[in-house]
Amino acid sequence: MTWDQNGMRAQFCHALSEMYKSEVPLYGDLIDVVYEADAKAIENSQESGFSVIDPDDILPSRHRVERHGAIRLGTAFELATIRRMFAVMGMYPVGYYDLSLAGFPMHATAFRPTTQQALDINPFRVFTTVLRMELLTEKTRELAQKALDQRTIFTPRLLELLDIAESQGSLTPELGTEFIANGLETFRWHSKATVTLNEYEQLKAEHPLIADIVSFPSSHINHLTPRTIDIDLVQKLMLDRGMPAKELIEGPPKRVCPILLRQTSFKALEELVDFRDTSDSHVKGSHTARFGEVEQRGYALTRKGRHLYDQILEQVNSKAAEKGVKGSDYDELLETCFHDFPDTLSSLHDRGLAYFSYKITPLGEKTLRSSVESPPDTAAAVSLQDLLAQGTIAYEPLTYEDFLPLSAGGIFNSNLGSVSLSKKLIMGADPDLDGFQRLLGACVADEFHLYEEMQKRSLEVCRQTLQLQTITV
Repeated sequence: MTWDQNGMRAQFCHALSEMYKSEVPLYGDLIDVVYEADAKAIENSQESGFSVIDPDDILPSRHRVERHGAIRLGTAFELATIRRMFAVMGMYPVGYYDLSLAGFPMHATAFRPTTQQALDINPFRVFTTVLRMELLTEKTRELAQKALDQRTIFTPRLLELLDIAESQGSLTPELGTEFIANGLETFRWHSKATVTLNEYEQLKAEHPLIADIVSFPSSHINHLTPRTIDIDLVQKLMLDRGMPAKELIEGPPKRVCPILLRQTSFKALEELVDFRDTSDSHVKGSHTARFGEVEQRGYALTRKGRHLYDQILEQVNSKAAEKGVKGSDYDELLETCFHDFPDTLSSLHDRGLAYFSYKITPLGEKTLRSSVESPPDTAAAVSLQDLLAQGTIAYEPLTYEDFLPLSAGGIFNSNLGSVSLSKKLIMGADPDLDGFQRLLGACVADEFHLYEEMQKRSLEVCRQTLQLQTITV
């Protein structure tokens, strides 16, 4: 008997969540807030008479277990080994994110399941960044490289288990349990730094995230994000409970048809850290990195839809910079400009702005049963629009499973405070997909291609079920 990838991923996600809850109790409070917000949102959408709503009774099962984590790595070995580790759990690199746009000397990918079935079972995903050494000043680069060369974020046993999993194609339940226990150590928080306080301050002076990546013996998880169906309500409840929530929700405005990703967070905690000193004893200091984030996932946009989204967002930010708009005034400007983005399912579908999954309707099933005695003309080509108009098939939007680099940047910045002038140099850098893939030891998948394949696959299932030769789009 062996563990399948979906089971391994679900077990690891649960274990990581329990570990993070013990490390950051406010994360447990955040989970409670999300549950309450989802219950209230469902209750508000139901007819009157419902006094108690359990979200688990209404929402798809993935909602309650859904988490995304975020880690920061420093070397090619760390990135390539994380890729191997996540592959055991059916998680693969999707998308390339150039974070220099937000002033961070890093680039990233997201490790996640890539099939609809795997996503429905457990959509655990980890946003994974790696330091871009070429964007650091020479002095900082030398210090960072020295510190990173002296650490190993993976246990020896984990590396052995990776070899076993790759050579045998799976792990036994006993080895799977070992894999999870050893894998968690890569993400565990350690309050003892691997650098001196003076070295930490040097790294932090150039950019706080450099200090976070380089100064510790693990790639500690810096947030673990639950999914909600009403992030505006979560934001309100966080503030009502005195949580240090950030001022604005990142991403698109609230809409009838939610698109892409909206995120908010409570601000990073200041944590006590023991730093080495020259005599190899320790001195007290502090570090700020780990925070609590919440997300609301909307619909996956096509390239055409994403181009329109980016175009409108650029317009918003240009006007905001020109007029010095901030805070709630920025939210109003965002909402006003996004009136140009269609907000009905039919317009998103018919204009090719979002991806959808197709399925046979109850009417279509009835038509199928009645056609047993007189099979349809399989040589005929039927248009998608005709099938939709007849009510034979229907569509529902595909969930956006990925990330927005500028939204991530907004969350990170809200937890960092001020950064140095090096940020301006970083923002002038070009993306480096080829360099990232060399560090990774593999190619990253194109997220648009994955959504397109899901859409095509669902339509192909409909075609086969309806015994049609072709469905023209």
